[in-house]
Amino acid sequence: MKLLRALAIAAIALVVIAAVIGALMLYAVFGERSHPATATQVIVARGSSFAQVARALADVDVISNVTTFRLLARLRGEEAAVRAGEYRFPPHLSQSDVLRALVTGGAQVATWVTVPEGFTAAQIAQRLERDGVGAAPGFLREFMGRGIVVGGVRTKTLEGYLFPSTYLMPLGASPQQAAAPMVAQFFKELPSDASARARALRVTLPQAVTIASLIEREAKSEVDRPKIAEVIYNRLRLGMPLQVDATIEYALPEHKAQLSFADLKIDSPYNTYTHVGLPPTPIANPGLPSLEAALRPSKGDDLYYVYCGNDVHVFARTLAEHQANVARCLH
Repeated sequence: MKLLRALAIAAIALVVIAAVIGALMLYAVFGERSHPATATQVIVARGSSFAQVARALADVDVISNVTTFRLLARLRGEEAAVRAGEYRFPPHLSQSDVLRALVTGGAQVATWVTVPEGFTAAQIAQRLERDGVGAAPGFLREFMGRGIVVGGVRTKTLEGYLFPSTYLMPLGASPQQAAAPMVAQFFKELPSDASARARALRVTLPQAVTIASLIEREAKSEVDRPKIAEVIYNRLRLGMPLQVDATIEYALPEHKAQLSFADLKIDSPYNTYTHVGLPPTPIANPGLPSLEAALRPSKGDDLYYVYCGNDVHVFARTLAEHQANVARCLH
C-alpha cells in the first residue's frame, strides 16, 4: 500500500509539473509580451535556416526564448515558411504574433532581389515584380526613360548601368528607389581607371559599357570575353558591321532561341548586321568580368568567331578560316 501511495503521489507530482511547464510554455508563446521593448527591424539573410532566424530574432530581443519559438514553428509546420528579407516588428508581441508576422509577410518591409549578369532592363523590371517589390511597367519606364552621366557623357537610358548583384529592396519601392542602389553599385564596381582605359581604346566610357553588354550576351566562358572584345574593337576600327546576333535578339519584341534570315534584316538601329558601329545603347547589364574585358581586350587580328559548343568559341582572322570553323562547329 505504501508503494502504491508513493507511486500515486509521484504520478500526481509529474502531472502537476507537466501542467506547470505547459502553462509556462503557453504563456511564453501566447501571453508574454514584453518583447520587443521598442519597434525593431531584423534582416533575415538569404539561405537562413529557421534556427538562424530564431537566433537573429533573439539577438535583437524580438523574442525571449529560441527553444519555445522553434517548438511553436515545428508544431505549426511553419519552419520553412519564412522568406528572407527585412522585417519590422512593433513593440510588445507574443511569440505567436511574431511567427505569424513572419510567415504571412505582415512584418516584411524589404525582400532580397537577385539581378543576374546579362539581364536586360525589362527582365529586371519583371524580376522586381515577381519578388513583390512593385509593378514592372513603372520600373521599366524609369530604367528606359532616364539617363546618367558616365565618364562625362550622358547616357540615353539606364540600360547597362543596373549592376547585377543581390539587393535588399523595400517592398513598394518607387522606380527611383529601385534603380538607385543598382546604379550606385555600377559606379562602385567600375574600375577606377575605366575612363583612361576607354580613351586609350578610342571609345567613350558609355561605348565601352555597350561593348561589355555585347560581350555579356555573347560569351559563354571567362576566357572568351577578352577575345570577343578583340573582335569587336577590330571590326569597329575597320568599319565592318559587328554582326552580333545578341543585338538582333534585343531588337525583337520577344526572345527567340534561333534567329531566322528575316530577323537579320529587321529595321532597327540595334541591327548590327545592317548598321555599322555600336548599337545606340547597351543591350544588357554586364557584370564586372565583361566590363573588364571591354576595357582590356585581347590583342590580335581576329575578326570572326563562332560558337562551337561546350562553352567554347572559335576565332578566326580571315573569312575563309571562319567559314571552315562554321562548317566544323555547326554541321
